[in-house]
Amino acid sequence: MRSSGTRGAAGTPTDPTSTAAIGQVALLALFVTALVTSQLTAAKILAIPIPITLPVIGPEIALPGAAVAYALTFFASDCYAELYGRRAAQVMVNVAFAMNFVVLALVWSTIAAPADDPEFAATFAAALAPATNIVVGSLLAYLVSQNWDVIVFHALRDRTDGAHLWLRNLVSTATSQAIDTVIFVGVAFVVAPAVLGIGVTLPTAVVVSLILGQYLLKLLIAVVDTPFVYLVVRAVRG
Repeated sequence: MRSSGTRGAAGTPTDPTSTAAIGQVALLALFVTALVTSQLTAAKILAIPIPITLPVIGPEIALPGAAVAYALTFFASDCYAELYGRRAAQVMVNVAFAMNFVVLALVWSTIAAPADDPEFAATFAAALAPATNIVVGSLLAYLVSQNWDVIVFHALRDRTDGAHLWLRNLVSTATSQAIDTVIFVGVAFVVAPAVLGIGVTLPTAVVVSLILGQYLLKLLIAVVDTPFVYLVVRAVRG
């Protein structure tokens, strides 16, 4: 049984105290929080050891610190798309894309402002200032992959008449994460250095390793989060 809260023409709950309205705010907040966190943690490169040495990847998976936080955005967008529709999900994704520039402007302006402690300011800038090639790669990857996620999710929803939530969650997330990983790594470490002259060009073997390692972890997260998508959808619908 769905929440008793009424909905407007665009599918937005009109009763701010309804379960549907609270769920909408919570998912929007989770999406934005995860997105901002991914921007602030992208500079750190993680090296996660794995039990076996995989071909190409090696004994550990190398990926940006933003990977886990960013994976949460796909979880939030799939829940949001299921509950509030394709149009609402695409609005969320594209407004959040614009908010990326607000985050960058705030971070860069804080770094540029005069500091009381120059030594700490240098450490602050080193930790938070994203490299231009990383910014270009992440923004382009976000714009393409997040919109793809919403499109595929609803295409499968229409084809299955609303059944098999697990299928559309897995397929939309798995394919969009693949697109995101290839675009991000390719642009940040191949295209931007070669074409724009920003960043460092990585050897082909390293690029392939980064893509495969990151995608392997992201795919695992997509599988693990499927039961939680069901839990959230059922909790909001009541």
